[in-house]
Amino acid sequence: MMNENDADQEAGNSAHTIGERLRAGREREGLALDDIAERTRIPLRHLQAIENDDYSSLPAPTYALGFAKAYARAVGMDEVAIAHDLRNELDAGYERPAPSIAYEVPEPPRGPGRGVVFTGVAVAVLVLLGIALWYGTDWFRNSGQADTPVAEASPTPTPTPSPSAAVPQSGGQVVLTATGQVWVRIYDAQDKTLMMKTMSAGETYDVPQDADNPMINVGRPGMLKVTINGAAVAPLGPPERAIKDVPVSADALRARTTSPADNAG
Repeated sequence: MMNENDADQEAGNSAHTIGERLRAGREREGLALDDIAERTRIPLRHLQAIENDDYSSLPAPTYALGFAKAYARAVGMDEVAIAHDLRNELDAGYERPAPSIAYEVPEPPRGPGRGVVFTGVAVAVLVLLGIALWYGTDWFRNSGQADTPVAEASPTPTPTPSPSAAVPQSGGQVVLTATGQVWVRIYDAQDKTLMMKTMSAGETYDVPQDADNPMINVGRPGMLKVTINGAAVAPLGPPERAIKDVPVSADALRARTTSPADNAG
């Protein structure tokens, strides 16, 4: 297997000048001169001058040596040998004085740019901030245990049971209808939440008939119209007084209509 020194030596046997040897190395790698310019960040016109052995168009011998070494690295040749042989060529025929303005050989980038680093830091900060807000606040979560009602709309008149509606004597479907925005929680005898939300005006909720002693927690009972199979029943409690643990099964509500003292919760 041919190593770098063997490849360089073979190129040296078939090409005499440094420019010819570098061109041969590039062609051996199947690269275009534009590829070398992209790898080394050396202007294309300087690479062409090197391949043509036209060092008088380069800024100075020092930079000619630097360009040639970078070129050699890009094509896998021995940069030390290339620099040594080029120095001998320059000592024999290079007469151009060095310019007064310094010219540095650009090095290919070795790490992420400043923009990538800044973006990474910004993303990390946003992730940490999101974690802090998630675990440190309740902004994105609902604890499911709050008993205090949220802000509600202005109170509306308490609905009056329709005198023409007859309340069934046993069982039936209990329906809660919001007449304004009101926070409601329905739960069973095991304190399992069946429904908890802020109901909007006109929104209804059917209390499950198979629930185990369903009860209600509401901040403003006057915002709820209660019916059993479409027949209105008495309000759950005073319009502006929060109630809790008030049964809302059909039989319990029917019993409340015959016990006015229990309406306060």
